[in-house]
Amino acid sequence: MKKQKITVLGSTGSIGTNTLDVVARHRDRYEIFALSAATQVDLMLRQCAEFKPVYAAMASPEHALLLAEKLKQNGLQTQVLQALDALEMIASHPDVDAVMAAIVGAAGLAPCLAAARAGKRLLLANKEALVVGGALFMQTVKSHGATLLPIDSEHSAIFQCLPEDRSSWHRRVDSLLLTASGGPFRERDPATLSAITPEQACAHPNFSMGRKISVDSATMMNKALEVIEARWLFDMEPDKIKVVIHPQQIVHSMVQFRDSSILAQLGTPDMRVPIACGLAWPERMESGAACLDFSRLAALTFEEADERRFPGLHLSWQALRAAEGTTAVLNASNEVAVAAFLEKRLAFDRIHAVNLQTLETVVPSALSSLGDLLELDTQARQAAEVIARQWIL
Repeated sequence: MKKQKITVLGSTGSIGTNTLDVVARHRDRYEIFALSAATQVDLMLRQCAEFKPVYAAMASPEHALLLAEKLKQNGLQTQVLQALDALEMIASHPDVDAVMAAIVGAAGLAPCLAAARAGKRLLLANKEALVVGGALFMQTVKSHGATLLPIDSEHSAIFQCLPEDRSSWHRRVDSLLLTASGGPFRERDPATLSAITPEQACAHPNFSMGRKISVDSATMMNKALEVIEARWLFDMEPDKIKVVIHPQQIVHSMVQFRDSSILAQLGTPDMRVPIACGLAWPERMESGAACLDFSRLAALTFEEADERRFPGLHLSWQALRAAEGTTAVLNASNEVAVAAFLEKRLAFDRIHAVNLQTLETVVPSALSSLGDLLELDTQARQAAEVIARQWIL
């Protein structure tokens, strides 16, 4: 069997490192062609030593130069890249079979589009590509014959539960049910949210994640973005997408059909499961995750997503019903607001206020290209920065 060559965008993050863990278990099937990271030079060096990729891309000239020096000192031949189009090159390279898109934020949109234009098998863990790109991204996937497979655990679960015949989805499916842990503040009095610190917000009850994603989980903005992502991935109207709080995160998501039956995908909360599913699909292969032990399983509980406690979640439906591009504004604003919170410039409960006011301030115009989307992204970020300063701590 010919080995598949994989590019991992965001290899030093949680999804990236888990992807490499799965690949390491199946070296007879996969090899790493290229890796990319932002600033973690030492971890990238270790990854290059283990997987020996052709290319390693770093976000800045300083980090690229440092990595190149360390690779040379260790006798490694990996070529280091640092350029605005480096990520697009390693995502669309003719030798690449599949791309794991695990870069957080709107920065992942351009390489995802490049992979789609090149007709790659695209394993999408960057929800912002769809939140920002939406119709443009899905049209690119379709017109260039790319294969799009969701890696977020919730969307992977839905993908696994849906009929293989995509043309039957609208006829057979009633709704998609996304589950959410509720984050660390699920039972906290909303009146006390202003006192939350970045350290508290980053303490997710089930997963070890990056700081930005952890804050999004605490505000439930991650679920808002997932609602938007599900709308495009599965071509479902917003009112057919629902969110259910499920603190144990054993049921990863569900599909309800027209006859009221529900199919759910269950498993231990381990990202290696959806990663292995995406890499091997339509086959199945060992992921390294522990099997679910029903004899030791505690009760599974489900709750309504409280709008008072999680107001950010409900911005997803509002943005989807607004002008095209509004979801991109929401994403950009949220990135700015979360960064301000992590830098201790903005109170936790003001993240939603910044997002809400930015949506009211920035009204998208016609969007027809990546350039239009990036211009709108910049405009929204600038507006959000100005708004955030009103509540500076």
